[in-house]
Amino acid sequence: MTSPQNTAQTQAWVQALQKYRHPDPKRTAWVLVNTLVPVVALWVFAWWAMSVSYLLSFASAILIGFFLMRVFCIQHDCGHGSLFKTKRANDICGRAVSLLTITPYAVWRKMHAVHHATHGDLDHREMGDVRTLTLKEYRARTPLGRFGYRVYRNPFFLFVLAPFFLFFIQYRLPVGLWGERRYWVSAMSLNAVLACFLGAMYLAAGWAPILLIFLPSTLLGALAGVWTFYVQHQFEDTSWDRHDQWQVHHHAFHGSSHYILPAWLAWFTANIGIHHIHHLYARIPFYRLPEVLENEPDMQDAHTLTFRSSLKCIWMQLWDEDQRRMISFADERAMRAGQAVLSPAE
Repeated sequence: MTSPQNTAQTQAWVQALQKYRHPDPKRTAWVLVNTLVPVVALWVFAWWAMSVSYLLSFASAILIGFFLMRVFCIQHDCGHGSLFKTKRANDICGRAVSLLTITPYAVWRKMHAVHHATHGDLDHREMGDVRTLTLKEYRARTPLGRFGYRVYRNPFFLFVLAPFFLFFIQYRLPVGLWGERRYWVSAMSLNAVLACFLGAMYLAAGWAPILLIFLPSTLLGALAGVWTFYVQHQFEDTSWDRHDQWQVHHHAFHGSSHYILPAWLAWFTANIGIHHIHHLYARIPFYRLPEVLENEPDMQDAHTLTFRSSLKCIWMQLWDEDQRRMISFADERAMRAGQAVLSPAE
């Protein structure tokens, strides 16, 4: 529950973070070079490798997938207006790299803006979040409704099937934004370019480049993106409240994790693991987030996760409003049976 003291603290942090919001044109240019040039080079190599070994071509596609994670983070920063000084420059870059992420820029930017504006608010979970039920809501559902939610929160569905559906099917339409022409233009124009790109590949070399390079690289990027987004908010001691107790800055910080990754993986994910700072002030370019951690020690006191500890988040499926923590379906069954359920930390 948000207290006036916590609210004042996070609002003070927002003021302190303003000095980090300005992008460095040289660093931004280097980000584009060291990300996009390797993607093009790897595509050329993977295409050539098809004449030598399909396995070598497929292996190259896996590496492309890692770079696509970073490309998506560039699109993400452009959507927040943080990578360039002007909105126009951010939008041009965001739309350009969206051809690689196959994610319509305007559609995703709107959905993600709603996520930032409402995350942690139990009365506003309409868009941009992993669907999360409270314990009471889950128990109030019919048996079929509970079964459907268990299927949705099953790891295979959430981290394998859902990324494929989201990026290859749902993003082909402006789902949830049907009423505005600009979102249709965003989705349909990307679809048209994507169809031309895939059609040219098929005419040049048949199905091989699509199946060996495009599909696996894009799917790997999608899987990694969904997983990273999930652990940034679906950890045990995250923060949710009803709207009358909700405060945007408090829940931005306390409802987001600090995902500590190896340096090489932090590079590919563009420091998005420093998510508590990003959610508190989204206009900070990703390459300045480590600078914030170094200079603002008070903001280091966050919900830290390592890759190993983040695996436990897979089983965090329900928000218990009474205990104020995420619990598993197994915890819920134990509670119904009258057994005491302790936090894994205990």
